Amino acid sequence: MILPKGVFINQKFIQMNINIYVADESHIKYAERICELVYISAQERGTGIAKRTPEYVADKMKAGKAVIAITETGDLAGFSYIETWGHKQFVANSGLIVAHAYRKTGLAKRIKQKIFALSRTLYPDAKIFSITTGLAVMKINSELGFRPVPFSELTDDTEFWNGCRGCRNFDILQRNNYKMCLCTGLLYDPANEKKTSAAKQQPDKGKGILSTMSRTLFYPFHKLNKLLLNRKHNEQ
Repeated sequence: MILPKGVFINQKFIQMNINIYVADESHIKYAERICELVYISAQERGTGIAKRTPEYVADKMKAGKAVIAITETGDLAGFSYIETWGHKQFVANSGLIVAHAYRKTGLAKRIKQKIFALSRTLYPDAKIFSITTGLAVMKINSELGFRPVPFSELTDDTEFWNGCRGCRNFDILQRNNYKMCLCTGLLYDPANEKKTSAAKQQPDKGKGILSTMSRTLFYPFHKLNKLLLNRKHNEQ
């Protein structure tokens, strides 16, 4: 995916292409910088993103469970990764970050679209969820078909919630017995999409009945008219 975007660097607008890839081993060199950006983002927002080590990020890259945005000059522009929980019944799109220089260019939305598509490809039947305090991320998720839900509809896998320990608001989550925090829970359920698709494909039964009645009532008259026309023609 190529984004012909421009960015302001030192108050100068520079046209730049940004490629978004499914990350692999060739991108491990960016793992430490990714963790730095995650930490900086958490500090700026005053809320939190679960801390991850460079080794953890590298493992996601090697497994093909992450996407990375790289500029044409080789700079890191953004990142996101996939986690699975509850025996792969739930998938989390996590760690979405965009470097400062590339914010407000639409890059976050495209990274989110890419990681969502990758999640659907790898785990087509899994429920995909996200927890966030960012309004922009909430809007992007909503456009992808996510809906806000209570934490009770998300995974109950304790390992996932333990990942929030690196967040400065973890004590709030604990005090509420893991049922609410400052983050909003968002969920995409592929079963809902299947139901909607099936409903659209189901024929309108009312129209079917009327169509059948119409053929039953009018077809004999059509034959009768044809018979009368033939008789009239023969008499002439």
